[in-house]
Amino acid sequence: HVQLVESGGGSVQAGGSLRLSCAFSGYAYSGHCMGWFRQAPGKEREAVATIFSDGTTFYADSVKGRFTVSKRDASRSLFLQMNSLQPEDTAIYYCVARPGPCYTRPDEYNFWGPGTQVTVS
Repeated sequence: HVQLVESGGGSVQAGGSLRLSCAFSGYAYSGHCMGWFRQAPGKEREAVATIFSDGTTFYADSVKGRFTVSKRDASRSLFLQMNSLQPEDTAIYYCVARPGPCYTRPDEYNFWGPGTQVTVS
Protein backbone atom coordinates (compact mmCIF):
# COMPACT_ATOMS: atom_id res chain seq x y z
CA HIS A 1 0.00 0.00 0.00
CA VAL A 2 1.69 3.18 -1.23
CA GLN A 3 1.40 6.28 0.91
CA LEU A 4 2.69 9.77 0.22
CA VAL A 5 2.38 12.48 2.85
CA GLU A 6 3.48 16.07 2.33
CA SER A 7 4.59 18.55 4.97
CA GLY A 8 6.23 21.95 5.14
CA GLY A 9 3.61 24.14 3.54
CA GLY A 10 2.57 27.46 5.03
CA SER A 11 2.38 31.20 4.49
CA VAL A 12 5.35 33.30 3.48
CA GLN A 13 5.99 36.76 2.12
CA ALA A 14 7.12 37.30 -1.46
CA GLY A 15 10.82 36.66 -1.79
CA GLY A 16 10.83 34.13 1.02
CA SER A 17 11.56 30.40 1.04
CA LEU A 18 9.86 27.16 2.02
CA ARG A 19 10.97 23.55 1.95
CA LEU A 20 8.36 20.91 1.26
CA SER A 21 8.90 17.31 2.29
CA CYS A 22 7.16 14.13 1.23
CA ALA A 23 7.43 10.92 3.18
CA PHE A 24 6.69 7.85 1.09
CA SER A 25 6.12 4.26 2.12
CA GLY A 26 5.11 1.01 0.49
CA TYR A 27 6.89 2.06 -2.71
CA ALA A 28 9.60 -0.19 -4.06
CA TYR A 29 9.80 0.24 -7.83
CA SER A 30 13.21 0.38 -9.42
CA GLY A 31 13.06 2.84 -12.30
CA HIS A 32 10.46 5.25 -11.01
CA CYS A 33 9.53 8.89 -11.08
CA MET A 34 8.62 11.13 -8.16
CA GLY A 35 7.79 14.78 -8.17
CA TRP A 36 5.62 17.74 -7.30
CA PHE A 37 2.49 19.11 -8.91
CA ARG A 38 0.51 22.15 -7.83
CA GLN A 39 -2.98 23.48 -8.29
CA ALA A 40 -3.90 27.11 -7.84
CA PRO A 41 -7.53 28.20 -7.35
CA GLY A 42 -9.40 28.07 -10.65
CA LYS A 43 -6.47 26.51 -12.50
CA GLU A 44 -5.56 23.02 -13.62
CA ARG A 45 -2.95 20.92 -11.89
CA GLU A 46 0.51 21.49 -13.32
CA ALA A 47 3.84 19.75 -13.00
CA VAL A 48 6.34 21.74 -10.97
CA ALA A 49 9.35 19.42 -10.77
CA THR A 50 10.09 15.73 -11.20
CA ILE A 51 13.05 13.47 -10.46
CA PHE A 52 13.65 10.06 -12.00
CA SER A 53 15.38 7.28 -10.08
CA ASP A 54 18.64 7.98 -11.95
CA GLY A 55 18.58 11.58 -10.70
CA THR A 56 17.35 13.21 -13.91
CA THR A 57 15.24 16.25 -13.08
CA PHE A 58 12.61 18.35 -14.82
CA TYR A 59 11.43 21.83 -13.85
CA ALA A 60 8.57 23.91 -15.13
CA ASP A 61 9.83 27.08 -16.80
CA SER A 62 8.07 29.17 -14.17
CA VAL A 63 10.18 27.71 -11.33
CA LYS A 64 13.56 27.12 -13.00
CA GLY A 65 16.36 28.65 -11.00
CA ARG A 66 14.15 29.07 -7.93
CA PHE A 67 13.01 25.55 -7.00
CA THR A 68 15.10 22.44 -6.44
CA VAL A 69 13.77 18.88 -6.22
CA SER A 70 15.75 16.19 -4.41
CA LYS A 71 15.20 12.88 -2.71
CA ARG A 72 16.80 10.71 -0.12
CA ASP A 73 16.02 7.05 -0.70
CA ALA A 74 17.53 5.94 2.60
CA SER A 75 14.94 7.92 4.55
CA ARG A 76 12.25 7.54 1.85
CA SER A 77 11.87 11.28 1.52
CA LEU A 78 11.29 13.70 -1.36
CA PHE A 79 11.94 17.42 -1.04
CA LEU A 80 11.16 20.65 -2.86
CA GLN A 81 13.24 23.66 -1.89
CA MET A 82 11.41 26.78 -2.99
CA ASN A 83 13.26 30.10 -3.01
CA SER A 84 12.29 33.58 -4.20
CA LEU A 85 8.63 32.69 -3.82
CA GLN A 86 6.09 34.85 -5.62
CA PRO A 87 2.33 35.27 -5.17
CA GLU A 88 1.78 33.24 -8.35
CA ASP A 89 3.36 30.26 -6.56
CA THR A 90 0.35 30.15 -4.24
CA ALA A 91 -1.27 26.73 -4.66
CA ILE A 92 -1.81 23.34 -3.11
CA TYR A 93 1.33 21.31 -3.71
CA TYR A 94 1.09 17.55 -4.23
CA CYS A 95 3.74 14.86 -3.99
CA VAL A 96 3.35 12.28 -6.78
CA ALA A 97 4.90 9.02 -7.86
CA ARG A 98 4.68 6.52 -10.70
CA PRO A 99 6.63 3.49 -11.87
CA GLY A 100 8.54 4.22 -15.06
CA PRO A 101 9.52 7.51 -16.74
CA CYS A 102 8.52 11.00 -15.72
CA TYR A 103 5.72 12.85 -17.48
CA THR A 104 4.12 16.24 -17.01
CA ARG A 105 0.49 15.16 -17.33
CA PRO A 106 -1.17 14.63 -13.94
CA ASP A 107 -3.20 11.66 -15.17
CA GLU A 108 0.05 9.74 -15.75
CA TYR A 109 0.68 9.53 -12.01
CA ASN A 110 -0.70 6.62 -10.01
CA PHE A 111 0.03 7.88 -6.53
CA TRP A 112 -0.75 11.23 -4.93
CA GLY A 113 -0.37 12.71 -1.48
CA PRO A 114 -3.23 14.71 0.06
CA GLY A 115 -1.47 18.02 -0.64
CA THR A 116 -0.10 20.90 1.38
CA GLN A 117 -1.07 24.56 1.03
CA VAL A 118 1.52 27.18 0.11
CA THR A 119 0.45 30.81 0.31
CA VAL A 120 2.68 33.67 -0.80
CA SER A 121 1.60 37.25 -0.14
